[in-house]
Amino acid sequence: MANSQIDIYEIGEALPIAVVGEPSDLSESDQKTIRSMIGSDTRNFMGTLALTWLLIILAITVAVHLNSMLANVAVICFIATRQNVLGLLTHEQVHSLGLRSQLGDAITNAFCAFPILITLQGYRHIHLTHHRKYFTELDPDYRRKQGKQWTFPQSTQAFLSTLFCDLIGLSLVSTIRGKKPDKAMDKKGQKPNIVFHLGYYGAIALALTLTNTWTYFLLYWIVPIATVLQVIVRWGAVSEHRYNLVNPSIQESTPLIQPRWWEALVMPNLNFALHVYHHWYPTIPFNKLPLVHNIFVDSGLVNSEHVFDGYIDYFLFLVAKGRHKIEKTIEQQPDMHTLTPS
Repeated sequence: MANSQIDIYEIGEALPIAVVGEPSDLSESDQKTIRSMIGSDTRNFMGTLALTWLLIILAITVAVHLNSMLANVAVICFIATRQNVLGLLTHEQVHSLGLRSQLGDAITNAFCAFPILITLQGYRHIHLTHHRKYFTELDPDYRRKQGKQWTFPQSTQAFLSTLFCDLIGLSLVSTIRGKKPDKAMDKKGQKPNIVFHLGYYGAIALALTLTNTWTYFLLYWIVPIATVLQVIVRWGAVSEHRYNLVNPSIQESTPLIQPRWWEALVMPNLNFALHVYHHWYPTIPFNKLPLVHNIFVDSGLVNSEHVFDGYIDYFLFLVAKGRHKIEKTIEQQPDMHTLTPS
């Protein structure tokens, strides 16, 4: 692939391959089982959405009742994790895995996307293009996630410095822009109904004014979005793919991470860490991806030595520790070399 329009800081080593086979390597029976999982799961989608908002409301209620700095910090962190779930539910609807209708899109905008300052339509264009044009110059995710911050392995200090910048709100604008189509890309049909969009925020502002709850809104909603959520979004992105590669396979650029139970409890990601399978089966809802993984494991197509044992294991890998995982790869990976950005 030509790199004339993409500034790649360094070409990195491919990830240790965890899923060593392809979907076509499965037996016909297993392939049939997986095909039976295709389709939206409205009940699970709506159940997850309802639980998420219930937990948000309960957390804010507790924080207001306790009225302490410690409670506020804890609740801000907790709400950020639920805001991330709203983003992941938006991702589900992008693939029409939640509610298969225009009304479903409107519901997702109202209760998932708009609250975290993005739109379903803009994100749909970005994300589906990422799937279709994977790791090419036409992939908006690949285009935007190049440079020093996205080059791994990197030092612990450098990575923590990036996360600190996210935490103090320096990444909010770029994150929101990252969910919108590039100016150079076709935006046709990628905007929500403008009346609904403006009316939604206008109604929220009016309600906050009439109830005199702007302070609570800013503290318990905007602060999490601008700070802790940005750290979570960054972590989700680096856990999703290694971007400083050229023409990799999905397995070479996508880690397979099995969060530990407490990690999944503290920071639920709707099985996003099983991202290899999502790219192969984008029409299977998130709650069924573990079943897909089990089928690949049972078929002998998963190298357990290359499955990351939780987020901490993957973090150590990213900061140039745990290099033994690279050494265990079956094929010798190319040495890193620097490209001169165009």
